[in-house]
Amino acid sequence: MKGIIAVALAMAGMCLGAASPAAASDPAAGEQAFKRLCASCHIATAEGRRGVGPSLWNIVGRKSGTVEGFRYSTANQNANIVWTPEILDKYLANPRAVVPGTTMAFAGIRNDAERANVIAYLQTLK
Repeated sequence: MKGIIAVALAMAGMCLGAASPAAASDPAAGEQAFKRLCASCHIATAEGRRGVGPSLWNIVGRKSGTVEGFRYSTANQNANIVWTPEILDKYLANPRAVVPGTTMAFAGIRNDAERANVIAYLQTLK
């Protein structure tokens, strides 16, 4: 019986560890995915061309709707979200579910590993 409980606890610990979106992720692969999926609208630098979307430089830990000079939708302005890796994971999976009314025309990243890689890359943008 003790063995079964120990195995169950170990499995639960592995599942909890896997829940973190940036756990065991690859920022280099995330950069490639970012270029393919995000760079047509967003930049990954502090300054540069204005795109359809705001710069994602220093996004992790930033409050939603706060890039100076960018015109956000009312939904994003009022979302009152701090972009943590966990919130980014949900948002990048389905933006309209997290911020109903957003004007971001992006269906989301369905692949969990690819999404985690993008988040790991975004965490390097400081």
